[in-house]
Amino acid sequence: MSDRALASSVVERARQRFFIDGTDPGASIPAHVSRSWRRCDALSPALQRPAVAEPVLRGELSVRREASAWLRQCAQPELDGLAEHVLGQGCVVILSDASGLILDEVGSPDFLPKAQRIALTPGVDWSESQRGTNAIGTALHEREGLMVLGGEHFLAQNGALGCAAAPIFNARGELVGVLDISGEDIHVDVHALGLVRMAASQVEHRMMSNGRRDGQLVRFHRRPGLLGTPREGLLSVLDGQIVGANRTALSLLGMVWEEALGAPAERLLGARWQRLQSGSGLLVNPDGRQLAVSIEAPQRADTPIRRASTGPLERVSHADPRAQSGHTTDPPDVLAPLLANAMRIAAAGLPILVSGETGSGKDVFVRRLHRASHRASGPLVAVNCAALPESLIEAELFGYEDGAFTGARRRGLPGRLREAHGGMLFLDEIGDMPLSMQTRLLRVLEARVVRPLGGSQDIAVDFDLVCATHRDLAALVGQGLFRQDLLYRLQGHVVCIPPLRSRADRRALMSRLMDEAGGAAKGLRLTPAALDALERQPWPGNVRELLSLLRSVVALAEPGATLDVSDLGLPDAVAAAPRETAQVMGAVDGAGQRAQSGLLASLTDEAIRRALAECGGNVAGAARRLGLHRSTLYRYLARRRGEGERGFEGVSG
Repeated sequence: MSDRALASSVVERARQRFFIDGTDPGASIPAHVSRSWRRCDALSPALQRPAVAEPVLRGELSVRREASAWLRQCAQPELDGLAEHVLGQGCVVILSDASGLILDEVGSPDFLPKAQRIALTPGVDWSESQRGTNAIGTALHEREGLMVLGGEHFLAQNGALGCAAAPIFNARGELVGVLDISGEDIHVDVHALGLVRMAASQVEHRMMSNGRRDGQLVRFHRRPGLLGTPREGLLSVLDGQIVGANRTALSLLGMVWEEALGAPAERLLGARWQRLQSGSGLLVNPDGRQLAVSIEAPQRADTPIRRASTGPLERVSHADPRAQSGHTTDPPDVLAPLLANAMRIAAAGLPILVSGETGSGKDVFVRRLHRASHRASGPLVAVNCAALPESLIEAELFGYEDGAFTGARRRGLPGRLREAHGGMLFLDEIGDMPLSMQTRLLRVLEARVVRPLGGSQDIAVDFDLVCATHRDLAALVGQGLFRQDLLYRLQGHVVCIPPLRSRADRRALMSRLMDEAGGAAKGLRLTPAALDALERQPWPGNVRELLSLLRSVVALAEPGATLDVSDLGLPDAVAAAPRETAQVMGAVDGAGQRAQSGLLASLTDEAIRRALAECGGNVAGAARRLGLHRSTLYRYLARRRGEGERGFEGVSG
């Protein structure tokens, strides 16, 4: 019997003792689960009856999200980073508020429909009083990171679910939310728990260090190299008293919030701390421990809050010694002009088609577009057309009325198109949508009305449409698998996300992703040679593949280590190849693979012609506008001219 099967058997016997025999389950289940079962058993018997939990109304969800706006902004980088990690695990990442209400959910399109069936979706309350023992609600009670796996859930209907969650605290020790990874029981383990614990700590650090403050912010650690990283301790000091602290600071000082808050700063940091004023130096605290300390002055009332990063594809500001000295070699964010153009197109009400290789970050780009667009206050409703069975996609998109078919939910289902009203609808992998649904979608886009299954009335809808694909839609049209009129309708504006190997900013991106993968929290750094080796990789899996490698590297590295090429686990041939040769090969490979994909050979030809026209035939300018490396575009143009393609003459450097 496997370890997982053995554990499941033990839990089943514990359930028998507790729920049927009425006896204590003993030490056969985790202590936090046993305590939770007893709490839930004391609640109303209604909790023990399987029930479908309904989400709160959209208006109330908007109010709850607004009340947690700062938490959501500071948690967004962790949501995006964790989502990239769990995508291949068939899991989702969830952020809830302090009451257990789910605010946001991202992750595997394979698991999202299952999550919706058990009400693990935004707007649903997952506190213990509503959903029994579960990682979100139980973490709120226990005030610590924990797992609830399979039969450990109080409600039997959640028995196939595995969850790992960690609470998020503000500087005063108040619970403000929970980060959670959920999926099928077999996909959640102690590694997932470690990830959410680390992510929660990073959110707390960002909330405190980036927020507006009246007093001084004291950053400290026993190791100077960890100052400025999410592993540093943070104290907020006002009029000489501690008014805020993160959990790392409390751990370093051996204290709890009740002891630290209100205490004189000199009791924690020593009498000399004030001599530093707004500067850095070494202090010896009253316990005799030496601390590296950096003190920041209070912010003026008009000082803007620093904006939290919004994911691995977004350029963020870091404390970089090169920037402080006035020197930086980081290239501009290659996606910024693509985003700016897409925002203008969306504001005009035109649909957007995002193309790019698998793993290049199409979904992250769309989330970034939604946050920056005029629809930011509305919902972003994402549907993965490849993940839904053909028999379910119609009901999922268009909804249905009560009693429309056998097994339909009582009171029906609004459908994703109606849920997107007032916001943005994101149809991922649009090339996998069945032809029958393409016909119905075309009618919706033309008339802007939806008729649910079993309904007799049309319902008006208003949303911005963004689609994404890695497939050659023009080739699908030729094969009779995609409607040509729908393609014309969808490609109001084509955004081509460049593959990682062709991104001019990939070196800076790799450094940032290393930090976001946990490298900053562990005080890790990459040598220039290691970055060179990462740049030489072809990265067929793009950003997703890179993140997976970096997380493995971070997990294996010792804290504070400097990582060289040998620590990356790259193939010897790639690690040793001359950088210049690899760059040329990457550029040729990038052009060739894009050409083979068909998107550059059809849809993207028009985008390139347009970019060249707008830049007066200048290839360098067109490459910047398209987010491509200039050499990649040169090689592509040369190949297309060699194939007899017209319309690319008269270009310049």
